[in-house]
Amino acid sequence: MSVTDLKTIAVELQSLGVRTLGGPSGVEGRRGGAGPSDAGFLWLDGAPLTVPVHAEYAERSPYELHLADSGRAGTLFRAGEEIGRVNLHPRPRIYDLETADGTPYWKIALMHLDSLASTVFQRCVYWGTHEQCHFCAIGTSLKEGRTVPVKTPAMLAEVAEAAARLDGAKDVTLTTGTPNRADRGAAYMARCAEAIRESSGLPVQVQIEPPDDFGWFQTLRESGVESLGLHMESFDPVVLARIAPGKAAQGVPYYLSAWEAAVEVFGPGQVSTYLIIGLGEDPRSITEGVRAAIDRGVYPFVVPLRPSPGSILAHETPPDPVYVREVYEMVAPLLAEANMLSQNARAGCVRCQACSALSTFERAFGGGRNGAAPATAA
Repeated sequence: MSVTDLKTIAVELQSLGVRTLGGPSGVEGRRGGAGPSDAGFLWLDGAPLTVPVHAEYAERSPYELHLADSGRAGTLFRAGEEIGRVNLHPRPRIYDLETADGTPYWKIALMHLDSLASTVFQRCVYWGTHEQCHFCAIGTSLKEGRTVPVKTPAMLAEVAEAAARLDGAKDVTLTTGTPNRADRGAAYMARCAEAIRESSGLPVQVQIEPPDDFGWFQTLRESGVESLGLHMESFDPVVLARIAPGKAAQGVPYYLSAWEAAVEVFGPGQVSTYLIIGLGEDPRSITEGVRAAIDRGVYPFVVPLRPSPGSILAHETPPDPVYVREVYEMVAPLLAEANMLSQNARAGCVRCQACSALSTFERAFGGGRNGAAPATAA
């Protein structure tokens, strides 16, 4: 498959989704929660992708995945024309384990391809209020019994050790609902990260809102955190105020200051921000946001809107793939010029790259993910 074809297919898959022959149950994935969800995990020509399979709009997609009997691979078609083989991610071995008190490991953390991820606090001070982030469905997982309210350091350490040993996990991403308006969870996240590093040795990324005291960044670093996510979500102030009013209250200047302080601690390329496209933003704000991030040593992790059931935006659709591709074509050369390609990230969403197709555009500059589905897990 040519790089050009890979770019087109990856972008279209993430905007349009894919139908799976026999239903989506045969594709390992993640449903509900914070961040991009309700998608299946697959590898396309060495590129990791999370692709919508459960959403209603995916039923209208021109893409169809015919699963092999083994459940480890499939053949991808577009409008009836065969594109090629796709490798599926196997069911992680840790999903068959539980803690001594009977809590299944999959309620504590999930494998996102070769990354282990957990939402440490499954509740958020914004949830159910006028400040709720419109794209977030963090409250649905708990309501439906797919997780526990708070993951303890001991729980996370136990699961991380097993994930590294049994499923080849390469890193851990800890995100969270915002538990308070002061440290934003930094102190507790530091304890969790320290426990994970001691048990597994895996590099850890922590994702939080900017805390009231930027000294928490040093505390996180000393606990073993190697990369940090400070997610602004949109650089368009009108859109930010509409879709993430709680975050907007902190203000764009505060985020910029937090980025600068965090990069001083973690280094260029080890701090990242989500920039969600397809929210009705002024396209010029994307360029401004990307440049503002890169100029400060922050990796702009650009992702298309993926409406999640249970979120306020549940009935929206992802942005047009043509628009998404134009954004990636703009961002990739800027990252290359700044020597801030994704393979330099030690942990987190930037290292994984599966929820964005940006990695495939980095390939033109010698970057991006280019791997294969793990063969050891069963």
